Amino acid sequence: MARRTKQDAAVTRERLLDAAERLFRRHGVGHTSLAEVADAAGVTRGAVYWHFKDKSDLFQAMVARAEMPHERNLQEMCAAASDDPLGALRQATIRALTQFAKDRRARDVFEVVFLRCEYTAELAPVQRRQYASRLDCYAQIERAMRLAVRQGQLPAHVSPRLAARGLYAYVGGLIRDLLEAPAEIDCARDAPHLVDFFLDGLKNVPRYGHARQPTIAGRRKPPARTSPARNKPARRRAGAASA
Repeated sequence: MARRTKQDAAVTRERLLDAAERLFRRHGVGHTSLAEVADAAGVTRGAVYWHFKDKSDLFQAMVARAEMPHERNLQEMCAAASDDPLGALRQATIRALTQFAKDRRARDVFEVVFLRCEYTAELAPVQRRQYASRLDCYAQIERAMRLAVRQGQLPAHVSPRLAARGLYAYVGGLIRDLLEAPAEIDCARDAPHLVDFFLDGLKNVPRYGHARQPTIAGRRKPPARTSPARNKPARRRAGAASA
């Protein structure tokens, strides 16, 4: 009988998470109450508090339930990065984008996190957890970038820290585009090219402070500046000729 009770509790918990995911996507996290989640799941409000202490706890459980492809792939990348760090990072990033496009639950949860969440004081624990997760991603990507520089896969003047931040922001922007306009990017086809655009750019980045200035077609060079002292003889000759 106790085993049956545990199974029922697990089913109820999943129903609550499903209901929260639907309502958070539809109305936003801040505009959804726990009572509404309970009604949508067909349970009492007391059942919500049996499984989750507050909305923040419910939200974090919903995010944790969806297997985040970038976190899993970064962990795999770290294990394979010693021999070919840039190649391992490339494959991990491509897999993260392609799996994200295929995983409906991950897309739904990311939509809530990126587009339907107002980080009020009630959700401060969620924001702290996401910040810690972001720092961990930074550290793992930076470690791979540092190895790539050390092994000569990237120029010695490339900053692993800035490269890691840039890749993280680049992939985050692609994920937002996939959420808002999924038909515009075919990840199965385009993900390798999109990742290569960024990584190939790192291989050809100029040294900091020594970027070549672009030339503007059609613009004439400014005349060479001469000192007043050099012009005095010319003015004298011109005055003598007129006299």
